[in-house]
Amino acid sequence: MLTGLHTQIGINLADPIFRGRYHGKQRHPDDLVGVIQRSRDVGCTKLIVTGSSFKSSRDALQLAELFPSTVFTTAGIHPCSSAIFEARHTRHHEEDIDGEADDTAGGEAAEHTPACGPDPTKPHAEDGHVDLAKSAKIMEDLRTLIETAAPENALVALGEMGLDYDRLHYCSASTQRHAFAAQLALVSSLADAGKPFPLFLHSRACHADFVQALKDQFGPTLETLPRGAVVHSFTGTIAEAEELMDLGLYLGVNGCSLKTVENCEVVRAIRLDRLMIETDGPWCEVRPTHEGWKYLVTVAEEARARALAQEEAQKAAEKAEWEAKKAAERAERAEREAAEKAAKEAAGEGEPSTDGAVASTPRPPRPPRQKKQQNNSNNNNNGKKKESVVPDRFKVVKKEKWEEGAMVKGRNEPCTIERIATIVAGIKGVTVEDVCEAAWANTERVFGKL
Repeated sequence: MLTGLHTQIGINLADPIFRGRYHGKQRHPDDLVGVIQRSRDVGCTKLIVTGSSFKSSRDALQLAELFPSTVFTTAGIHPCSSAIFEARHTRHHEEDIDGEADDTAGGEAAEHTPACGPDPTKPHAEDGHVDLAKSAKIMEDLRTLIETAAPENALVALGEMGLDYDRLHYCSASTQRHAFAAQLALVSSLADAGKPFPLFLHSRACHADFVQALKDQFGPTLETLPRGAVVHSFTGTIAEAEELMDLGLYLGVNGCSLKTVENCEVVRAIRLDRLMIETDGPWCEVRPTHEGWKYLVTVAEEARARALAQEEAQKAAEKAEWEAKKAAERAERAEREAAEKAAKEAAGEGEPSTDGAVASTPRPPRPPRQKKQQNNSNNNNNGKKKESVVPDRFKVVKKEKWEEGAMVKGRNEPCTIERIATIVAGIKGVTVEDVCEAAWANTERVFGKL
């Protein structure tokens, strides 16, 4: 169990996949309660759920009502959801879209959160005309959502907002920049009205434009930024990380931040006093092909070596105890037999030995029987699937074979936060506790005590 963490940023629990719904179809029962319980089981008891659209922001607030003191939320418009600002986007910005991605220009994806990687098979969206009247209405509705958010104190940050030039098939860069600037202006307006919020930010392959947008709104050193901000799911360079940290921003790390050698070098460069950790589930899981995976393998091998050493030490102790017991029994028997012989000789019942013969020694008892070891390694598997080098804390099944209490393969859950903490600790050469305590302190510094 993780110690010193307690809170996780960046978990998309409002995504329908956590209710058993995939691409508009119910594939298995709603198991959100189990998902949250598994997070608690690893020591992560408070979850900041990401709002990335009007629908997911409202859904997140509903979750906060269902799970008070556990679920907290953000509210904002993700760059990949920013096509709602364009004139050609025909659906209302609060409207949910079921099924596959809308085939109209500027359509939204059915899932609340798009997958965390680029899709080179899809063409970039063309620049669309931003409808300023629609934009003003969107900002007015977003402000109302924020100001009337319930339950009280559940909404702890504004966002997810920012820029993403890796996934321009969802929305053009120009529209993303408009949406980001409009939301940053709203942040300042709310702060002027006495309602300052920290920010939950997104930056992917857009560093220069992202930083410039922040400086345009809050000043060259972000001196008017009302409260802190975290750039979550960070995958930039060391130089970009250093610039963001120097501006006073925090960096969130998840599986997408641990894919390559270069990614892990960036994580090594992130200061503990600027680090937060997250899963960004249901996406961004750590996979065996990722560079960060090797740190999990190292920890697993060390754990197995410790377990084997403990087992061998226990067996040696048991053997020594058994041998000591048998030696004591032999000594006691020999002493008793000697006493009986002496008593018989004293009574004249025995014949003293005259030929110098040595009395026979009892045959020592056999050692305890060991279970037979199977020599055929193939028999040991008994047809079962080979276990992963890195064991899963909870059983994992495919969604088609869902069972209560099990994780679903390919659906990243908040409980896997312990893997992120373990990898980051391995990369930085510190303890997992050091990572968790730093991340928790930074989370409270930005979002307050939850």
